[in-house]
Amino acid sequence: MTCVWKWLRREPVLGIAAFCALLSMALTPPSEAYLEYVDARVLILLFSLMAVVAGLQDCGLFEVLAQKLLSGRRRMRTLVLLLVLLPFFSSMLVTNDVALLTFVPFAVLTLGLVGRQKRLIFVVVLQTLAANLGSMATPVGNPQNLYLYNAFSLEAGAFFALILPLVAVSFLALSGACLLGGDETIHVTFPQKALFRNKRRLALMVLLFLLCLLCVFHLLPEWVLLAVVLGCLVLWGRDLLPRVDYALLATFVCFFVFAGNIGAVPALRAALTRALAWNPALISGLASQVISNVPAALLLSGFTDDWRGLLLGTDIGGLGTPVASLASLISLKLYLRTPGAQMGRYLRFFTAANAAGLLLLGVFAALMAHFGLF
Repeated sequence: MTCVWKWLRREPVLGIAAFCALLSMALTPPSEAYLEYVDARVLILLFSLMAVVAGLQDCGLFEVLAQKLLSGRRRMRTLVLLLVLLPFFSSMLVTNDVALLTFVPFAVLTLGLVGRQKRLIFVVVLQTLAANLGSMATPVGNPQNLYLYNAFSLEAGAFFALILPLVAVSFLALSGACLLGGDETIHVTFPQKALFRNKRRLALMVLLFLLCLLCVFHLLPEWVLLAVVLGCLVLWGRDLLPRVDYALLATFVCFFVFAGNIGAVPALRAALTRALAWNPALISGLASQVISNVPAALLLSGFTDDWRGLLLGTDIGGLGTPVASLASLISLKLYLRTPGAQMGRYLRFFTAANAAGLLLLGVFAALMAHFGLF
């Protein structure tokens, strides 16, 4: 029992997903139809991207980039801006959670080196917003984008036309927020220079990442990608295999089963379809606040054809509560590890900043809809 409790504390979302999947089996008993629930393409892309990004991290790519941008004489506002924009832009390619795992520790280190720990809550919260908002920009920026892009067989032009205006507004708002507070000139130096590790592996990971992008945009079959990535990992990167987030993959499988079983019950399917027909963006955004945006996208996608509403609802819905986007919990955990961490103060500022972001992007999306821009 103790082991189960520890597992649930470590992987709460997977525990909830597994419980929902098991519960739904009472409504729709197991059968061969279950195989049709699972989207193998999404699982292959997620596995490949997670393994490749772990390889890029292992090669020191992000540490080298961060040090080159942050070292030297800087204005304090410029330093804050760089610390926030690093996860904003990197999350577009390496996902929001990886961006935060990489750059929140850099913020802690950098502000500690210049004696400005009092700015840490401000910077970490803005980094969290930046990662969640920047990841909206591409199909590979976060799991729900990747899933919806494939589930609805979206075209790149339609996807970017809908999302990029929101990303532009987010960029301007975050940049403006970084200019708040006092300003001064400081000098940033790191105790140890970051260097690329294993340049041959770095070149291989960059190549594999490009292949992942080709697969995302339907220019390379997913089974070819899986064969190439697995072959390269077995030959030159076996140490990366344990670093793949298999709990996330299992979570997807459980929610595929849950959504498929719910959809097989006519009454439940009709109820969800009616709710989403009313306002898919609002419904998916509200669901994200409770079960987070990835499960919300998985659950609701089978009951509406309005991919625009789902994409906007789950992306904007990543703001709000700490569980709205699981990446937000990563920042909170990393901050709480710092000496003198103040959880109450962090959550108050987090809530205020997320409420402001929700209001801004919600109003902007409503205006886009009103003027027929999507």
